[in-house]
Amino acid sequence: MKAILGGMVLSLVVTMTILPANAKGCIKGAVVGGAAGHVAGHHGLLGAAAGCAIGHHEAHKNDKATQNQH
Repeated sequence: MKAILGGMVLSLVVTMTILPANAKGCIKGAVVGGAAGHVAGHHGLLGAAAGCAIGHHEAHKNDKATQNQH
């Protein structure tokens, strides 16, 4: 259990240090993707990367929709 938690914390720290500060949605997506990737076959890092990309895309899409409403 400590190894799982340690791996998740490490992937979160790496993700936060590599990405620019304006990456909305990335952290939440990375956490969810990392957990899902770990459960689905011990691919937590790949899941975190994919979750970050998807979370950032969704946040960007929501920002555009909000701008178009106003």
